[in-house]
Amino acid sequence: MANNRLYTLLTYCIAMVWMANGLFCKVLNLVPRHEQIVARILGEAYARPLTLAIGLAEIGMAIWVLSRIKPRLNAVLQMAVVATMNTLEFFMVPDLLLWGKLNAFFAFLFVLLIYYHEFHLRAFKKL
Repeated sequence: MANNRLYTLLTYCIAMVWMANGLFCKVLNLVPRHEQIVARILGEAYARPLTLAIGLAEIGMAIWVLSRIKPRLNAVLQMAVVATMNTLEFFMVPDLLLWGKLNAFFAFLFVLLIYYHEFHLRAFKKL
C-alpha cells in the first residue's frame, strides 16, 4: 500500500517537473535562460520556435507520464532525453546553467528517480 502511494506521488512529481520546465520555462518564457541555451546550441535564428517546440514536447512528456501508457518506454525515453540534454549543456553552455556543471549531478539524480519510480517501485505496485 505504501509503495502504491509513493509510486503515485512520484508519478505526479515527475510529471510536474516536465510541465513546469515545458510550460513556464519554455512556452511562457518565464526563464529566458532556456531560450539562450537553445540559441547557443542550435542557433539564434530559430531559438524561439525551437524553444517553444521543446517546451511543447516537455508538456507532452508530462501528459504521457500521467497517462501511464507504455510506462517503461516512457521512462527509458525520459532518461535518455535528460541525459542527452544535460550532456550537451554540460559541454556547450555550462555558463548558462543554473548551477553550472553541477546541473549534471541533479540531472543524474532525476534519472535515478525515474529509474527507481518505474523499474523498482512499479514492480511492487498492484496494477
